[in-house]
Amino acid sequence: PTAKMAKASRILVEGIHDAELVEKVWGDDLRSEGIVVQPIDGADDLREVVAAFGPRPSRKLGVLLDHLVADTKESRIASGIDHPDVLIRGHRFIDIWAAVNPKLIGLDAWPDIPRGTPWKDGICRAVGIDESWRFWKLLLSKVTSYKDLDPSLVGAVEELIDFVYEAG
Repeated sequence: PTAKMAKASRILVEGIHDAELVEKVWGDDLRSEGIVVQPIDGADDLREVVAAFGPRPSRKLGVLLDHLVADTKESRIASGIDHPDVLIRGHRFIDIWAAVNPKLIGLDAWPDIPRGTPWKDGICRAVGIDESWRFWKLLLSKVTSYKDLDPSLVGAVEELIDFVYEAG
């Protein structure tokens, strides 16, 4: 498909890995519709990012958050944003890496990481890879379609795409 001029609407994701995974699975569709996915370096400043973006009916904002479950920092941040032209969706995982089927790299399940250990560091130690960037590249290379992802992530991303596409 031919890429279109970018729409004013955007989909924001927490980080570069989120953006790379969304691009890998939905990139052709996003480009054909002119939808840009933009990493924002975490959710902590989301309220300010939304205000600076200036959402309106012709300029919608979709936001994908990790760990969007009850009583998390992300759920508190999301509940503080109430705007008709902003849609926030997420998945249950601590990090988007965990939304990738672990069977793609030969694991039956993602290992449990002790509280207090950064999740990515713990996963890398558990699989015997010292550098997180190297593990991410390996994991991302195994993803071929939405079927390799948890349905909660697939549903969230597709809902965000539909939402920003409606802005025209």
